[in-house]
Amino acid sequence: MPDELRIEPGADHVRQLLAAQTPQWAGLPLERVASAGVNNTIYRLGADLAVRLPQTAWAADHIRKERRWLPRHAPRLPLEVPEPVHHGAPGEGFPWPWLVCRWLEGENAVAAPVADEPAVGRALAGFVGALRALPTAGGPRAGPHSGMRGTPLPVRDGVVREALARLDGVLDVTAATALWESALRVPPWRRAPVWVHSDIHPGNVLVRGGLPSAVIDWELLSVGDPALDVMAAWTFLSPVGRAEFRTSLPVDEHTWARARGWALCVGALATAHYRERNPVLAGFSRRAAEEAVADFTHGR
Repeated sequence: MPDELRIEPGADHVRQLLAAQTPQWAGLPLERVASAGVNNTIYRLGADLAVRLPQTAWAADHIRKERRWLPRHAPRLPLEVPEPVHHGAPGEGFPWPWLVCRWLEGENAVAAPVADEPAVGRALAGFVGALRALPTAGGPRAGPHSGMRGTPLPVRDGVVREALARLDGVLDVTAATALWESALRVPPWRRAPVWVHSDIHPGNVLVRGGLPSAVIDWELLSVGDPALDVMAAWTFLSPVGRAEFRTSLPVDEHTWARARGWALCVGALATAHYRERNPVLAGFSRRAAEEAVADFTHGR
C-alpha cells in the first residue's frame, strides 16, 4: 500500500458524521472496537450496528467495493458477512465514503481459539466452496486493490526474498526459501477465475460456540485464483484442521502448492512489516509462515 494521508477519526468526529447523515443514530452509545487491522477504524454503534471508516484513500476504494458486492454475496454464503445498512458520504472534514453495518455477534478468532479443528476445517471449506461458486461477471480482477494478492507468485518474488532476509533468526529462512522457490515453479491458475476473500486469517473470522460464525474485512475481495482462499489451510488451521479442510474442498495439487506459497508470502511480509508496530498481526502472520514451512518440509 502506498504511503499516503492517513486519518483515524475519533469518537467526536464520528458523532459529527452520524449527526449530519444519520441523526436517528447519533445519540446511540459509540465505542471503538479493538482490532489487529490496519486500514479501517471501527466503532460499535449501539447494540446492533457498527461504523467502518477507511483510514486512507486506498482503503476507501475497498469500502466502495464492499458496498457493491457484499449485499449480493451474503445470502448465498454459509457464514455471516457484514451487511451494510447505510452508505456514508464524505463530510464533516472526513474525505472518504464510510459504512454502517449490522453488528455481527461473536468473538474474534484471535481471542477465541476454536474448539474442534476438524469441524472448523469443514466449516471454512464450505464457506470457501460457496464463495468460489458465485457468478463472477463484473467482478474485480486481482491487482493493486487486492494488495497484489492473486497476481502470479513470481510477481512477489523480490518482496518475499527481502522479507525473508529481514526474518533471519525469526523463521527458518533456509526452509522458507526452499518452499518459496518450489512454489514459484508451480503452474499458474489457467481456468475460469473465481471469487476469493483473499485474507482468511484469525483476525478476520468471528467465532461463536467454538466454530466460525462470520467472515469480516472483505477489502481484498477479487476474482481470480482459488489458491488465495485455500491458503486458509495454513493462515487459520493446524495440521488436523488442514486435513479436514482439504478433504472437504476439492483442491488440485497445483492449487494446493500455490496456496502454501501464498501463505508463506503473506505471512512473511506481514511478520517483517509489523513485528514492532502490530505484534498481534505479526504473531498470527508468523504462525502462518511457520505452518506453511513445516507442512512443506514434512511433506518432502
